[in-house]
Amino acid sequence: MTVLAQESRGRTAPLAWLLVLGIVLAALNLRTAVTSVGPLLDQLAGALGMSSVGTGLLTTLPVLAFASVGAITPSLARRLGEHRLLLLALVTLGVGLLVRSMVGSAPVFLLSSAVALSGGAVGNVLIPTLIKRHFPARTGIMTTVYTTALAAGTMLAAAATVPIERASGDWHIALGVWAALAAVAVIPWLALLRSEPERDRGGRDVGMRRMVGSRLAWMVAIYFGTQSMIAYIMFGWLASILTDNGYSTSQAGLILGVFTALSIPVSILVPLVASRFRDQRPAVVGLVAFYAVGFAGLWFAPASTAMVWVVFVAIGMGSFPLALMMLALRTRTPEATAALSAFGQSAGYLISGAGPLLVGVLREATGGWAVPYAMIFVVLFAQLLTGLYAGRDRYLEDERRPAGTMTG
Repeated sequence: MTVLAQESRGRTAPLAWLLVLGIVLAALNLRTAVTSVGPLLDQLAGALGMSSVGTGLLTTLPVLAFASVGAITPSLARRLGEHRLLLLALVTLGVGLLVRSMVGSAPVFLLSSAVALSGGAVGNVLIPTLIKRHFPARTGIMTTVYTTALAAGTMLAAAATVPIERASGDWHIALGVWAALAAVAVIPWLALLRSEPERDRGGRDVGMRRMVGSRLAWMVAIYFGTQSMIAYIMFGWLASILTDNGYSTSQAGLILGVFTALSIPVSILVPLVASRFRDQRPAVVGLVAFYAVGFAGLWFAPASTAMVWVVFVAIGMGSFPLALMMLALRTRTPEATAALSAFGQSAGYLISGAGPLLVGVLREATGGWAVPYAMIFVVLFAQLLTGLYAGRDRYLEDERRPAGTMTG
């Protein structure tokens, strides 16, 4: 029984609020393992004696973890239960963060980072499923709550790690703080173990093999992958784009900070607006249009106007909460949401991981930004086409299976 159904009988409003708190605290932690490392990467490499191969692996680990561990999350949830699994994921995340903050060895740092990222990967898939299960009539509002907390946690870890390191004089402390935040997130899920949902054994036929044979699942996955690719490109290369256009590193850092901060209001507004309609195609078109204007401005307009175009791109980044919302809106049951969330995010993150690397290769080969910008517009075209398919009012369970498709 969903929380809302129980609430209608006037008995479990405290449980509903505990679930909201649990989702918010979990979401705050899902990206801290990623964004707390970037600002200290050079210092970490020096302190740990990490080679360029090691730093490259460290920056690639999030994509690998989100894709691989995310894919097996629905199977784990069926075995353990969704609340128990999310509790275990947060504990795993916290332990990984704590261990890596205490070590002086590059291999152990990489291994503990992988452990922490695995916990985050499970949360990526589980939270949309929990929203579908407990708040089926409030998917838009709860996705807004989730994506806003996710954006806030992402920005907090990126912005606060260096000041903490400077105040303490120790990068171990600066990274260890985030383990404490994970420990706080565990508390409501300990209480929620008593309200573990019954596992629907009938949901077993909505498995990964079914997703591979589903056109809708592939469209959602590619839409998710293209928006993540744009995000990774911007976070990885925006500062370089700006400095190549004559901005100082401090000016580039300020613009990147504005770009990151805008993710919070965008994460609030996009799901609230898009969830009011059964068809999300207008939102898909609008967000791609913001992207296109922003990137065209960065490409062709005077360099002095870069801040204007970065704001347009930041609004286009609303495609991320929209993609997350589609995981629940395109399914009827929590089990189908879990399968689509696992497949869409796993395939999507694998697609997205190639973006920053490809931009670097193209920039190196051509000596400029014209070809990378052209590549970005190809990615946007793919995002538009897949979003128009995925955004239409339809459900995964209603899709006709091709003859011979296996269930799993």
